[in-house]
Amino acid sequence: MSQRNDTAIWSGLFRISADSGQTLQAQIRQAIVAAILDRQIAASMPLPSCRILAEKLGVARGTVVLAFQQLVDQGFLVARERRGHFVNPQVLATPAKPAHKSPDNSNEIDWKARRQIAASDMPRQAKQDDWIKSSYPFVYGQFDPALFPTAEWRECNRMALAVLEIRNWAADMIDRDDPLLIEQIQARLLPRRGIFANPDEIIVTLGAQNALYMLATLLMTKGTKVAMEDPGYPDARSIFRLAGATVHATPVDEEGIVTSAIPADAGYVFVTPSHHCPTMVPLSEGRRQDLLARALRHNHIVIEDGYDSQLLDEAPQQALKSVDRSGRVIYVGSMSKTLAPGLRLGYIVASAGLIAELRALRRFMLRHPPANNQRAVALFLSLGHHEALVRRLSSAFGERRRRLVQALTAFLPDWQATNSAGGTSLWLEGPRGTDARRLADAAAARSVIIEPGDRFFDLVDRPSRFMRLGFSSISLQHIEPGIRELATAAGRRPAAA
Repeated sequence: MSQRNDTAIWSGLFRISADSGQTLQAQIRQAIVAAILDRQIAASMPLPSCRILAEKLGVARGTVVLAFQQLVDQGFLVARERRGHFVNPQVLATPAKPAHKSPDNSNEIDWKARRQIAASDMPRQAKQDDWIKSSYPFVYGQFDPALFPTAEWRECNRMALAVLEIRNWAADMIDRDDPLLIEQIQARLLPRRGIFANPDEIIVTLGAQNALYMLATLLMTKGTKVAMEDPGYPDARSIFRLAGATVHATPVDEEGIVTSAIPADAGYVFVTPSHHCPTMVPLSEGRRQDLLARALRHNHIVIEDGYDSQLLDEAPQQALKSVDRSGRVIYVGSMSKTLAPGLRLGYIVASAGLIAELRALRRFMLRHPPANNQRAVALFLSLGHHEALVRRLSSAFGERRRRLVQALTAFLPDWQATNSAGGTSLWLEGPRGTDARRLADAAAARSVIIEPGDRFFDLVDRPSRFMRLGFSSISLQHIEPGIRELATAAGRRPAAA
């Protein structure tokens, strides 16, 4: 039965009574308006037909017809030919009315007092919910709809929904992963980073962040010391602190993390060696060797985040995991920067003993990532679609990066960009006295979205003159005009072209 004719879903919305003192038509209108304003009816959901609703409510069809017509006249509903009545999308675009609160708030539960971890107190992600509506979205970690492989992704999802394929993924896999996906990660993704692993050394996660949370939950507690880059990945810093660990901010220079500043008593070292987050500089060969030697000498475990390493670099660097001979390096990877961030699919590569422990932990958290998504991604990899996508994205992003550097040189010459190749963002340092957060607000008024850099530092008690410009989601032709607008927001008068 279609959603439109399944009137059971509407039974809770209508309470029609002959003793109400109001006409039946008014009661119908009130019920529909209340459901619309409470966001109980989606814009895509057609209301029941006048005939079906009249039968359900036991009223004349004409009563429902008049109620619907008045709601159309008032702008709550729209009538679409041969499709029926729908909620007016403009009504849903207005803020929802606040939930009803009792005048007596004395019995409200203080959930903050009951919590055992202070997740809501951690630094928040920069809000970029409306980035796709911006004219110039210099945001990191988002995708370009024009580059998304829509046809190929649909093909793989259709294949995953075939009867024989459904039998492969529909059952509860408990703590296992799709064997085809593990095989494809092992054969297609890891060798690009110089990593060769057995199937029992790989586990699938809901993205890199889920991987880090699992590792912190399993390995860290109060008193654990974690050395990590400063500036560095802010959500990793928060995840480690939520686990009770003490984070030691370790400086970064043009060669990456300063390994000599890593405390000898650190239990773990978190690094982004391929492209440092957020400066994008690669860890130099000397520092890589020193990091691994120190890990062996001081009994460190190295958590390597393959941050922004999925694309083809001009000078590709193998992962630390590829030269690890002691089993001390844990590699975290993701497909967010190539396929789509909303897919939330990543993986951990580590010694078989650690992977077994992670599987046991994951079973209590979520059992396993959705198996249908795993199978669709496995098919996407096996058919060569991912390889083709990586080549296309690498070419497109390389051109965007060159265009961005040219525009910055022309219109913001006093901003210094980190000299690094590859990746999907640029790290910039402004002149002394610059407040990047104020600049971000001024730029947003001109439909330019940038990311202030203060959130990447461990201490953010003073204005920062750093910012990150992502270019994965902005089209090539919008880069130069976007930088022109940013220069205007910064108080510079761009030179005439």
